[in-house]
Amino acid sequence: MSPPPPTNAYTPQQTTELCSRAGHAKARMRPDKVLLSSFLAGAILAFACASTLSVTVAPWYQENAPGVITLLGAAIFPFGLTIILTTGADLCTGSFMLTTISTLHGRTHPLRALAHWTLTFLGNLAGSLFTMALLVGYTTTFSSPAAHARAASFATAKALTPAWHVVFLRGIGANWLVCLAAWLSFMARGFGGKVAAIWGPTFAFVMLGFDHVVANMLYVPLGIFVGAEGLTVGRYIADSMIPALLGNIVGGGLMVGVVYWYLYLCGNETPVVVDGEVWEGDQKEEEIVGQVREREDFEGQRSGEQTPRRKESKGAEDMV
Repeated sequence: MSPPPPTNAYTPQQTTELCSRAGHAKARMRPDKVLLSSFLAGAILAFACASTLSVTVAPWYQENAPGVITLLGAAIFPFGLTIILTTGADLCTGSFMLTTISTLHGRTHPLRALAHWTLTFLGNLAGSLFTMALLVGYTTTFSSPAAHARAASFATAKALTPAWHVVFLRGIGANWLVCLAAWLSFMARGFGGKVAAIWGPTFAFVMLGFDHVVANMLYVPLGIFVGAEGLTVGRYIADSMIPALLGNIVGGGLMVGVVYWYLYLCGNETPVVVDGEVWEGDQKEEEIVGQVREREDFEGQRSGEQTPRRKESKGAEDMV
């Protein structure tokens, strides 16, 4: 009897297994490739941020229909994360989930995971600043007074107005939803399913005004660039970057990574089969375990054979 045809989605356990494999592979990438990949991810997400911000520039809509332009911006933004996830580029916020799962699964050393977090963060920052300075700051995209005012007010709302703990909590919500989008993209088999899976949670995070540390790498530096009052690099790092980063680690690493590892991989003694195959590391481990068991069985059989012989010889001696 032939096996049933595969569905258009993996099971939750298979999805978490794929995330674990991806985290293991990403943590072992060469540093130069990690930096280049994360640079591209930061630059691409900055394009999405700039596109979203440009939609919300219209002063009349800001005053009379702010929900409409927020809705439009939230509908546009997910194209950036879609490109990043489908091309395999590296966001540090995605690494918080993937490498956490692979570390808890015993496939990645914690220091490797931390190194990947650091390199992707630096690469994302470089890519975001590159897009902001060269493609947004020094072109006519945000040259009008209305655009300058909107960039300044948006950056102020991200870095100066909210309290530290508010940014931290909004960071949890942001990467919880973003990593859900990434997790769901691993669940989908086809490209269309991946796009649909990414769009919904990402739309929600933008619509709710949460704080994503890499997205803010465009918004806040652009506000500094156009001269937002009271906004400095020091204030940005202390009041926006650090709390958003810590919140993103909790949202992606704990609320998605730890939770789904615990639900679907923790305590699972048998390897997870995906598309008829197990992970190479699990396969090798199974072979080693099988060899050990065969050796134990063989030794057990030998000891079992020797014991009766000793009894027989002893009986013969007694008879004599």
